[in-house]
Amino acid sequence: MTEAGTGGRRRGPAPSATRRRTVRGAGEAARCAAEALTELVRHRLEGVSAVCRSEDDGWVVDVDVLELARIPDTTSLLATYQVELDPAGELVQYRRVARYRRGAQDQ
Repeated sequence: MTEAGTGGRRRGPAPSATRRRTVRGAGEAARCAAEALTELVRHRLEGVSAVCRSEDDGWVVDVDVLELARIPDTTSLLATYQVELDPAGELVQYRRVARYRRGAQDQ
């Protein structure tokens, strides 16, 4: 069925619906990165340790995850993944940049 007054043409999506939305701020970028990464690597999220803008107006987010739970907890293995997002918050790439014991001190 067509609406009266459209001349039988179907309307395309509104111009605003075709625009890609952009991530608004570091908090939203962190959430997008954490969700995308935990879905891919299937490890429990521990937190986000860094968020910064990339050169192409996307985001680079460091996400910390629990890779191997051990008893006692201070011997569990954690990892930091660097997640790159485009300006719309879509995953571009990720890589593990560090792996460490929970109880280990920074060097």
